[in-house]
Amino acid sequence: MATLNQIPVVKAEMLIRRPVEEVFEAFIDPSITTKFWFTKSSGRLEEGKKIRWDWEMYGVGDELSVKEIDQNRLIRIEWSDGTKVEWNFTSRKDNQTFVSITNTGFSGSGDEMTAQAIDSMGGYTMVLCGLKALLEHNVILNLVFDKAPDAIVQK
Repeated sequence: MATLNQIPVVKAEMLIRRPVEEVFEAFIDPSITTKFWFTKSSGRLEEGKKIRWDWEMYGVGDELSVKEIDQNRLIRIEWSDGTKVEWNFTSRKDNQTFVSITNTGFSGSGDEMTAQAIDSMGGYTMVLCGLKALLEHNVILNLVFDKAPDAIVQK
């Protein structure tokens, strides 16, 4: 039987061909973020605040604590389960931004941590793809909504 020698760390990265100010704001401002990730938010991300994000189509949501914001460079949050997420924004030439998302702090058995990490990697990759389509091409792909159509809560 295999054992884990270290707790998984997830990293998802993507080049977005838009200025860093625009890419950063897309994660801070829920009126933009709801177009490619969650469906409802209790407010803008601000350092020291607790925010709730909901995925209404699935009947789920979570509360996060905003740990640190460095304008156009860094966002750090902690989810209610203790996992931590860090977004790094690197401005590049020609109004491009490289976004790197790191998710750490998984807990449970080795199998549980591995499952959480795999789910997280897929999720954050979809988020970055959705953001890229929105900001570069003004297309809303509905990736998060369409990922699990059988899990959608019927009202």
